[in-house]
Amino acid sequence: MLYYLIAIFLIVIDQLVKWWVRGAIPLGESIPFIPHLMDLTYVQNTGAAFSSFSGLTWLLALVSLIATVVIALLLRRDFFPSPLGRFTLALLLSGAAGNLIDRVFLGFVTDMFQTTFINFAVFNVADICVVVGGILMVAYVLLFWEKDKEAGNDPA
Repeated sequence: MLYYLIAIFLIVIDQLVKWWVRGAIPLGESIPFIPHLMDLTYVQNTGAAFSSFSGLTWLLALVSLIATVVIALLLRRDFFPSPLGRFTLALLLSGAAGNLIDRVFLGFVTDMFQTTFINFAVFNVADICVVVGGILMVAYVLLFWEKDKEAGNDPA
């Protein structure tokens, strides 16, 4: 239950930030956020990462829905036996669900964080959750999952 609460909390944060950006920043405009590092820029992304698959919102919504359901089921079944493994699933769940909400209700994903020290894609809180969750999952699987299974904590 704790990990579902973490996911819900992160989804709420993601949606609140997106709502604020849509109301406070004109589309395509930027405001300073962290000097020399990042601006807040309101962008509507109909694609996936780096605007790939632009215009295929329905397909991306379907993929996000499937990912959200699968991750929620893995979390419910305690697929990863350790708290770190479950936390990675909570991060991935919140990211998938946060962008799914945008795609279903708006037809695009609201992005806002734009780095100013390098040229990089504009991203949002849900994207941060997916990236951090993915990195942590790789680290968990490579470093800890086998040890957890050997210790008899395998849910299968």
